[in-house]
Amino acid sequence: MNDTVVISLSRFLPDARRIAVFIDADVREYHTGIFAEVFPEFRRIIALMSMGIVVRSIAPYLKDKWVDPAVVVITPDFLYAIPVLGGHHGANDLAKELSGLGLIPVISTATEATGKDSVESIASRTGKDIVNRDSTRAVNAGILDGKTKIYVIPGPGIVLAGPDVSLLVHKGEYAIGIGCRKDVTTEEVTTAIQEALSLAGIAVNDVMIFATTAKKCNETGLCEAIAAIPANLIFLDDDTINAEVPSTPSKAKKIGLVGVAEPCALAVSKHRDIIMKKKVFGKVTIAIAR
Repeated sequence: MNDTVVISLSRFLPDARRIAVFIDADVREYHTGIFAEVFPEFRRIIALMSMGIVVRSIAPYLKDKWVDPAVVVITPDFLYAIPVLGGHHGANDLAKELSGLGLIPVISTATEATGKDSVESIASRTGKDIVNRDSTRAVNAGILDGKTKIYVIPGPGIVLAGPDVSLLVHKGEYAIGIGCRKDVTTEEVTTAIQEALSLAGIAVNDVMIFATTAKKCNETGLCEAIAAIPANLIFLDDDTINAEVPSTPSKAKKIGLVGVAEPCALAVSKHRDIIMKKKVFGKVTIAIAR
C-alpha cells in the first residue's frame, strides 16, 4: 500500500493526478472528514488547496510530532510546496521531492532553512532512530549555534550523556526493558532474550534498543549478551525510570524503583505502548514496548 496520498479540491484534481503519478501516490477528493480518514492510513499527505482549509481540518487529529503524518500544502496556483506539519519528519523531504514538478519548496524549520542539518534529518539519512527524543530541541538549537558536536563511538564502550545529547541507534520498532539478578551469566541472558522474542513474534533486527537500570551497569553477563547480538544497551537513571507507570507491581521498590523491565521499555519506546508485560525467564525479566 502507498504511504502517500494527494487530497485535492475537485477543481484541482487534474494537477493532483499529475502529482500522484510523479510520486506514486493515491488520490482522494476533498470532503468534510477526509483528514480523519487519511491521518491513520498514510505517512505523507499532500493537500492541493488553501492552507487555511488544511490547518483547520487537521487540528483535531494532531497528537505528537513523532507519530503525526507529514503534511505538505501545494498552493492552488501550483507554485509552492509548503510543509505545514512534520517538517523534520518527512515533510521537508517531500516538499523537496515535489520540486521535480517545478514547485518551489518553502522550508520554515530553522535548521534546514539556514542550510543546516537537524538531528532528525541526520537520523533519517543514516537509517537510525532517536532514543531520547526530548533531547532534539536542545541539540537542534546547538546545531544552529554551531555548538553541537557529532561523535561516532563504535564500541564496546560506555557513554555518560546529559539530557541535551541525542542518542541515535539501530532503526527498529521495539524497545526491550530488561532486568536481571546479580551475577547472571551471558548464556542465561541470551536464552531469555531469545525466548521473549519468540514469544512476542519479534525478530531481533526489529529491536531498536535494550534498556535497564544504571544499577546493572556492572553486570558483565548482561552487557556481553547484548553486545553479542549486537545491539545497543542503555542504562537509565532512577528519575527516568520512576517517571514511568508500569502496569504490574515490582519488587524493585526495594531498590527505590517503580520497576525495571516495564518502565525501562516504556521510557525509550516510540509509542509508549507495552506489547508484552514483564515476564520472568529464569534470572532475567523482560518487557517489550513499541
